[in-house]
Amino acid sequence: MLESEYQEQNRFFLNMGPQHPSTHGVLLIVLEMEGEYVLDPQPVLGFIHRMHEKMGESRPCQGFMPNTARMDYVCALPYNHGYVSLIERKAGIEVPKRAEYIRVITSELNRVASHLLWLGAYLLDLGAFTPILYGFDDREHILDILESITGSRLTYCYYRFGGVYQDIDDKFVEATRAFIKRLRKRYVIYEKLVTKNIIFIKRAEHIGIVSPDMALRYGMTGPNLRGSGIAYDVRKNEPYSVYPEFDFEIPIGKQGDCLDRYMVRVREIEQSLRIIEQALDRLPDGPVRAKVPKNIKLTPGDCNFAVEAARGELSYYLVGDGTSTPYRLKIRVPSYSNLSCLPELARGILLPDLVSILGSFDLVIPEIDR
Repeated sequence: MLESEYQEQNRFFLNMGPQHPSTHGVLLIVLEMEGEYVLDPQPVLGFIHRMHEKMGESRPCQGFMPNTARMDYVCALPYNHGYVSLIERKAGIEVPKRAEYIRVITSELNRVASHLLWLGAYLLDLGAFTPILYGFDDREHILDILESITGSRLTYCYYRFGGVYQDIDDKFVEATRAFIKRLRKRYVIYEKLVTKNIIFIKRAEHIGIVSPDMALRYGMTGPNLRGSGIAYDVRKNEPYSVYPEFDFEIPIGKQGDCLDRYMVRVREIEQSLRIIEQALDRLPDGPVRAKVPKNIKLTPGDCNFAVEAARGELSYYLVGDGTSTPYRLKIRVPSYSNLSCLPELARGILLPDLVSILGSFDLVIPEIDR
């Protein structure tokens, strides 16, 4: 038998998903396989498409606020932040300084919670059960803190046009400071359990290398882009809110493999804690919500606003026509671009390595299927 005929006979198709645990949502990847090797992985999207953008174009802008949390439900507050900032820019609404500080504090807490969930889930994908218990233990403390002012633990709708729903109190500040102190003490646990675990290193190092050129060609953003050595962060490169007032670093990787993407997110947790501490120390007095008309008119023309979500750059684009309902609302989410490089990146790799790559990308599928 010729080698080509042998290879042809040993090729088959495998459906990874749409309910596979490592796809973290309703994602189907059709794999053309030859033995244990992936020849051609093709993501299939749209299983839970909910027409968020069309809903944003069919109701007054205030009515779309709850939708923002239903896209990236793991880190919803930056989605709140981006949308209210878009409308405020379009309508010329000035936000009180204290409200902007509270937005930054809560967004960064939500980012830490998201990274902790990702850390535990990634290791669970690779077969380690214990890290998710530690990650969720720490994450629960953040959810308790955020619940005290937002009334929710996951799909937040806390921000308002012109500020936030309600002010934070001394109890919130004390609980946040206590959590920061607690988490820093637990770094050593994560380092021993995961970062220096030789099994994890072998599953992540030199796997799924995304070169800077590939990352830029596919429009990758967030920790996945920074893992490839490109120091781009919307909070630094296109500053918004009060982020320019804080001192923090942008962690980057060296070769763009799964281990680099892991290390970037772990180091980002500390940078978020630094931002929160500075914001608490400098928290100004004053109102937390400006007077805003009940019926906000969106002036004719277009407007865009971008924020740094947990998974990368989130951009809202709006076209107004003089009414309170957007004529056009387009949302650019990071996970779609981050996933798009998979067919090129994963061609010719072993199937277990595909699981590691998908986990290192930190995908949220409802964000893509919006």
